[in-house]
Amino acid sequence: MSFKHFIQITKPGIIFGNVLSVAGGFFLASKGHVDLAIFLAAMIGTSLVVASGCVFNNCIDRDIDLKMERTKNRVLVQGLISLKLALAYATVLGIAGVALLYTVANPLAALFAVIGFVIYVGFYSLYLKRKSVHGTLVGSLSGAMPPVIGYVAVSNTFDMAALTLLVMFSLWQMPHSYAIAIFRFNDYLAASIPVLPVKRGIQVAKKHILIYILAFLVATLMLTFSGYAGMSYLAVAAAMGMYWLYMAWTGYKAVDDTVWARKLFVFSIFTITALSVAMSLDFKVPTELLVTYAP
Repeated sequence: MSFKHFIQITKPGIIFGNVLSVAGGFFLASKGHVDLAIFLAAMIGTSLVVASGCVFNNCIDRDIDLKMERTKNRVLVQGLISLKLALAYATVLGIAGVALLYTVANPLAALFAVIGFVIYVGFYSLYLKRKSVHGTLVGSLSGAMPPVIGYVAVSNTFDMAALTLLVMFSLWQMPHSYAIAIFRFNDYLAASIPVLPVKRGIQVAKKHILIYILAFLVATLMLTFSGYAGMSYLAVAAAMGMYWLYMAWTGYKAVDDTVWARKLFVFSIFTITALSVAMSLDFKVPTELLVTYAP
């Protein structure tokens, strides 16, 4: 047991991806006026809650992780940290994260963190992941919480922009997750996890991927059409979304589904990163604020 093992069970890659989306939501709501204390609270608080969820997920998934090539060497599967210690660690991380969001940001940010945690650990990890083909869809809601937390940490209100972020990031999760399930098909099959490609076939999954990316593309444009982001953001969202849609379309004639799905997965990360950066830089200041700050 070492410090490295405690870091590994929090799934640092997932935390890093979520931190980027928290920043995107935060800067979109800040509109150029950044409160450093709230920013740090949103980033660190959300990271702690996500880390907590990932540790609980590792605890819950020990049996199926053992059956999957990708996960069979995980810390808890190998018994490098005891289950009791891991559960205590996860609990402390979660409480610390929610407390930080509640006290430094606002109760609304803390509430969305709790909702995301309950969906991921309670609904997804404990039940739906193993029992339902719709587990991915329900789980996608938890993955969409970080940008919403970042946004409401500043705005302290769940408005159209927050709803758009929730819909955008939920829709993004679906093709992203299905792509993983295709190129890790044998792992999911071995662990009897009922993801769409395993339960209904890869061709059906390709159709769903195309539909979800199209819906995601429309949702991303709504930030500009609703007056929250500018034209530069719109250009980035349109370009990334259209190319991702094209990549999905090429899946119908892919020679190797595994290679195609891996490329689609990698580009999904580029897409959401680009959008998080674009909304951070190209926010739109409402007209009334422009009047207020006019000399």
